[in-house]
Amino acid sequence: MTEYLKKYMEETNKRLRNYTDKAELEEIFLEHKDKIAFMQHERLVHFLVTMLFAIVLSIFICTFLFSENPALLVLVVIIMVLLGFYIKHYYFLENTVQKMYVIYDDILNLRRKEAESLDEKRNSQACL
Repeated sequence: MTEYLKKYMEETNKRLRNYTDKAELEEIFLEHKDKIAFMQHERLVHFLVTMLFAIVLSIFICTFLFSENPALLVLVVIIMVLLGFYIKHYYFLENTVQKMYVIYDDILNLRRKEAESLDEKRNSQACL
């Protein structure tokens, strides 16, 4: 998922720098809205899994503290490592979705500029 998102963000930025007409900008806009929705869903799922791992870790830590069973310590360490990786991935997803919001705002600004330039062309033609 990490590589997929990095590649998508690079490609979208490249497409925004090099788009040629309003139709292409609309295509980028619609695709980007869909990707944001997908990534928001992905982010929610990873958040829930991360919280589940945190709860399970808490349960195992409490159980270990009361039973002092060394086998539980192994489970606690394994779950801590997994939780660390989930937190790292969730952090990446969260930051990437925030960047996607910025790109979304950029696309909206470009669409406004396109609409304004089209209005200016219509007004100048109406004056002739």
